[in-house]
Amino acid sequence: MRLSCLQENLSRGLGIVGSAVAARTTYPVMQNVLITTDNARLKLAATNQEIAISTWIGAQIEEEGEVTIPARLLTEFVNSLPAERIDLDFTEQPVGISVKCARFSAQINGTPASDFPPVPTVESGVAGQIDPGVLNDAIKHVTIAAATEDSRPVLTGIKVEITGDDFTFAAADGFRLAVYKGKLLEALPEDVDFIIPARALNEVSRLTGGQTDPVEFTVTASNNQALFRLNNIEVVANLLQGTFPNYQQLVPDKYDTRASVNREEFIRATRAASIFAREGSNIVRLMMNGGDEDESKMTVQSKSEEVGQNEGEITAEIEGGEAKIAFNSKYLTDVLNVLETGKVALETTTPSSPGVIKPVGDDNYVHVVMPIFVQW
Repeated sequence: MRLSCLQENLSRGLGIVGSAVAARTTYPVMQNVLITTDNARLKLAATNQEIAISTWIGAQIEEEGEVTIPARLLTEFVNSLPAERIDLDFTEQPVGISVKCARFSAQINGTPASDFPPVPTVESGVAGQIDPGVLNDAIKHVTIAAATEDSRPVLTGIKVEITGDDFTFAAADGFRLAVYKGKLLEALPEDVDFIIPARALNEVSRLTGGQTDPVEFTVTASNNQALFRLNNIEVVANLLQGTFPNYQQLVPDKYDTRASVNREEFIRATRAASIFAREGSNIVRLMMNGGDEDESKMTVQSKSEEVGQNEGEITAEIEGGEAKIAFNSKYLTDVLNVLETGKVALETTTPSSPGVIKPVGDDNYVHVVMPIFVQW
């Protein structure tokens, strides 16, 4: 293998696949990146057995070939080079590559490409297209509610349901639930549902930044892999097997009290309360008081025996009677940060029942948070 490419292109390519490099593994080769020539371009690929990322960059290919190189070492060295042409040459003894750029050079040892695990590909299945902006919004709104611990692997994933051109993303970690509904660019020929790791979707979201072309996706008939095809990038994720909770039954269908407040004011009050809440089990208390228009308000409160207490008031439109509820401050902050509307609605029934947070005037998103029992 002998080729040349621009330092900035190689650096960007290594940054793209770097997230798929295995951090801890009993197979050292999985901490490498696969470098290969493919149709007059340079292909970089990495996989950690859960997700595989491949990307193609422009290069001048003089001789075909492939090899695997330690990803971290190569990335750090390439990032340190000047923005000029890089020459890569395969070496047989020892197996690896020589790298030359301007007045810098290095010999990096690697392993034969035959030692690298097969990079998964999805050749056939149910295929569709989605606008990258719509996809990123859906990912952003639901992945915050996915579990981060693997005690129940299915909860670390996002439940995806597609009927025609309608899709639903849902995530739940046992303490909160997020459901987002949107539209594909075209209807699928058959209904599809699967569970994809939230980490994989977050990687797709990261890689679609700035993309305007539709994102193509394919789900295998056996529902064990999903492929996302971006501009010069492919992401293949192994799907999760198991039974996802019936999230539709977890969304309350009625409320006794509904408070509509300005999102920015709600965020500000919650952040202030969180400062005290972190010293008191991360509990934020919300109290909704109706009455005359000038007196209708929501009070955001937190306290700690050691530090002190905090209270903030927000002008609110209250439907129903007075209400009290307490939440984990992180859960409340997470959902408020992803909402973009001017007004947010909080719907409650009792202090011990789940609270519902949703954007006012938008029925495509709902976020359910389990309350915390406190002494009022």
